[in-house]
Amino acid sequence: MPWAVDGPRLGRDWVVAPDPATLRARWTKLTAAEGAERERLFRPSRSRKPTSGAAALPGQRSATTRFTDDPGPFPEPVRVLRAPFDEQWLLPDQRLIDSARPELWRVRDGHQVFLVETPEPLVTAHLPVGRPARIRPLHRRPGGAEPNLAPGLLPLLGSRYGGWVTPEDVLCWILAAGRPGPRGYEVPLAADPERWRAGLELGHRLLTVQLRGARGGEPPRLPGGRRPYVRSALTAWPRELAYDPETETLSLGDGTVSPVPAGAWEYEVQGVRVLESWLAARSAHRRAPEGAEPGLEALGPAQWPQAWTSELTALVTTLALLRDLAPERAAFTPGPPLPRDGLAAAGVLPPPRWSRRPASVLDHQEEGPGGQFALL
Repeated sequence: MPWAVDGPRLGRDWVVAPDPATLRARWTKLTAAEGAERERLFRPSRSRKPTSGAAALPGQRSATTRFTDDPGPFPEPVRVLRAPFDEQWLLPDQRLIDSARPELWRVRDGHQVFLVETPEPLVTAHLPVGRPARIRPLHRRPGGAEPNLAPGLLPLLGSRYGGWVTPEDVLCWILAAGRPGPRGYEVPLAADPERWRAGLELGHRLLTVQLRGARGGEPPRLPGGRRPYVRSALTAWPRELAYDPETETLSLGDGTVSPVPAGAWEYEVQGVRVLESWLAARSAHRRAPEGAEPGLEALGPAQWPQAWTSELTALVTTLALLRDLAPERAAFTPGPPLPRDGLAAAGVLPPPRWSRRPASVLDHQEEGPGGQFALL
């Protein structure tokens, strides 16, 4: 996957939130403020200030005039991946984002998936934002056109393995066979067609779980008819999570959810427990620093939204399934790899320089700063 892009850098935390209503409240407070108060709430950076104009993000409707002159209408929030397995909402207004990476927005649609370079590769149908990680889109153009793969790779694999190979097949193989190595994330290609097919089967299951029902798929379910559900309702804002391994019960304040497999509770990414990180992100607005005048980050729901509990049970299912698949993935070996010189002789390696850059997308117009049309 030659084309890789650094993730969008937000520059200010208030532009993203776990629920759209919070973003509307923040936008309303910001646009009602004036002068120095608006500037304080905005949290200006070297890249973005209230006096900055910017182009509209591809596919989004937002004002392009300077924010101080005309904030424009409320930009409808879009779903993004804020942290591993934590889906939140973002204000898609480039005037508010330090580095939005428009090249990623141009290829963001219902066909796209993004591979995020973490120690264990993470795949999502939502644009990842706000984390220092490289992102590799599966497709270089909208509509699932032109795979982001080394030119010539798909025909080579098809002839080698005796069948049609799709871009998603390669992504599944990456999930099953890729491992961190001294040169970055390394993906050996199996010389044996049987190992290739075994890796595809495992990778497809990993991909289905990670996509979590996106792109029209069915949300993953635990085997045997098990399903985490709310045993007792939450009546007050939870301060922390607690887990009882004997009863497989997750306590969320005074609410409880079970059955919760131990693997879901213990699931970590880069040493951080995912469930605890998920709760911390939803309670961040309640932890304003002492002595500081509250900013827009302090705006959030006063009561725990019921929808978040449903998100939690779905997240528990995802993490439990991934933990169950972890031993199988760790034990998977691709066998003897295709020789590198053979890939070079077929013209697959090294990939040409143009394949490392974004493709030109000329089938739609984009509004530049101040209402001018952008030239792409």
